[in-house]
Amino acid sequence: MTSLGVMLVIVVFLALAFDYINGFHDTANAIATSVSTRALSPKRAVMLAATLNLVGALYSTGVAQTIAKDIVSPKFVTQEVVIAALLSAIAWNLLTWYFGIPSSSSHALIGGMAGAAVAKVGFSVLQWHGIGKILAALVCSPIIGMGLGFVIMKLLSNIFGNFSPSKLNHGFKKMQILSAGLLAFNHGSNDAQKSMGIITMALIAAGLQSQAVLAPPLWVKFACALAMAAGTAAGGWKIIRTMGGKIFKLEPINGFAADLTSSLVIWTATVFPGLHLPVSTTHVVSGSIMGVGSAKRVSAVRWGVAQQMLVAWVVTIPTTSLLAALLYTILSKLL
Repeated sequence: MTSLGVMLVIVVFLALAFDYINGFHDTANAIATSVSTRALSPKRAVMLAATLNLVGALYSTGVAQTIAKDIVSPKFVTQEVVIAALLSAIAWNLLTWYFGIPSSSSHALIGGMAGAAVAKVGFSVLQWHGIGKILAALVCSPIIGMGLGFVIMKLLSNIFGNFSPSKLNHGFKKMQILSAGLLAFNHGSNDAQKSMGIITMALIAAGLQSQAVLAPPLWVKFACALAMAAGTAAGGWKIIRTMGGKIFKLEPINGFAADLTSSLVIWTATVFPGLHLPVSTTHVVSGSIMGVGSAKRVSAVRWGVAQQMLVAWVVTIPTTSLLAALLYTILSKLL
């Protein structure tokens, strides 16, 4: 029988590992457009994203509290449940990263938590109202990103349509540095909180934190922020290639529009009163790029690549749920 203290250490280690992997898996979200348009060199883009991921991760805790209470009932969560969920999410992230497929770390983690908890208690453990809100945000956010990206790109085209291409590209390359930084900040403020919420659940399960206090401790915030920033600094070049060029051939004005759109959607989901919802940065950025591309010409978007990504998105939650349930069954016998 593994001691409670050792189990908690394992949970914290895996949660930080998930955050680190999330960092390099999702680096592409914030910098793919600026790298593909040569607004920033890859090295500078990654360092910008790492720095602002760190700052963003320390900004808010609303999403962490949503993760801690709105997927499964905290009173039924054990360390084995959390470990199985994290292992499942980590495995899925590494698999999709290896093949260069932009998939959702949020989906992977939510699927893992649900699957492991159901394997332990049954479907009654699920917080259906909370899960419904989270899934609605995950589904609607890329659609909103696509629509808003289309509108913003049309507005920019109308405003700057008479400028020469060389002058336009030069100006928006500078603007892309700002928009990439803004997106990196918002990515950190939403994504790092998912691991904060998981560690908070583990602390509650260990009896080290009250269920009435769902905000993560300061050390958890710093640890998750640093882990994500370190992962971001490691880079995720396979996914950068997919996001930056395979969906739609981006010019600086397109990259700026996509980054601005994504930032607005993620910021709203993160800090808007009453929401504090986890969204997939991958999905939002992908939807924004598709919307921006469609504003130029619908045929300019490589919909075949988009279809492959959609398949990966759809299968993420069922796959990670089943894997986490299997892992929980094994771990409950071993630990």
